[in-house]
Amino acid sequence: QDYYGKELQKSEDLKTNACVTLARPLPKAVRDALERVHEEVVARYYGCGLVIPECLASCRILDLGSGSGRDCYLLSQLVGEQGHITGIDLTEGQVEVAKKHIAYHMDKFGYRKPNVEFLQGYMEKLGDAGLADESYDIVISNCVINLAPDKRAVLREAYRVLKPGGEMYFSDVYASQDLSETIRKHRVLWGECLAGALYWRDLYSIAEEVGFRPPCLVTANPITICNKELEDIVGDCRFVSATFRLFKVPSSSRAGPGQVIYNGGIMGHEQELVFDANFTFKEGEVVDVDAEMAAILRSSRFAKEFLIRAGEADAAAPQGCSC
Repeated sequence: QDYYGKELQKSEDLKTNACVTLARPLPKAVRDALERVHEEVVARYYGCGLVIPECLASCRILDLGSGSGRDCYLLSQLVGEQGHITGIDLTEGQVEVAKKHIAYHMDKFGYRKPNVEFLQGYMEKLGDAGLADESYDIVISNCVINLAPDKRAVLREAYRVLKPGGEMYFSDVYASQDLSETIRKHRVLWGECLAGALYWRDLYSIAEEVGFRPPCLVTANPITICNKELEDIVGDCRFVSATFRLFKVPSSSRAGPGQVIYNGGIMGHEQELVFDANFTFKEGEVVDVDAEMAAILRSSRFAKEFLIRAGEADAAAPQGCSC
């Protein structure tokens, strides 16, 4: 709260490059939406890669660690006036900045009533903020889960508030090994998203324990710290900014492998949908998928965008959503 509420006043105050890692190129609709976000909201943004999934019309979305609200105001435009965005953040100053600009953005977007709300609270305790079971289609998070001491609680709460078939789409920082106590207790390294980073293999075990299907890796980019003093403390540990998809798949949707054909109906991805690092779907093209991906597509908001039929997946096809 102190680091993000007082010490950091703008993105230039960051002491490492951990929070400025770029994700994949942005679709034009997202770039255009970003240009309509208030400059103060953008200036107080400290994320590590835009977390904007596809197929968002009329969705209810929860942003964990929403900060000044940049991603929320972007999503507000993409879900439309019938959708809804909730942002929750632990830092009072950040929430105040986000709330201050609600009327500005609703007027800018031409909405008759707000489709965004901002709450101060903890992502480990969403129930305390009044967030009900199975109330959201998507949960997003941008480089903040590493700031939570209890990652298992964060994923458990995200799973609870997601509807069946819902998705957690999030970027975060991961470490190449378990971190030492010296690193974990370093105030600046924690604030800069490094000291709290999960060993990447732990994400898989926690996700399974909570109830999610195996994580689907979307993108991964090495992080350069670019601060000699902090690099010496970190030693030979390496960090990566990665975006993952986690799905809450109902047991009734789980079956065998299949074949899918993308209809090409998603805005900004009409010809090609890059779903994750393993699966890219081109309009009209038959793709063999394993049982995991078939269940994800069948149960999620993507179901209406695909023709899905049972069948044997090609042995040469990518298996699972592995890292």
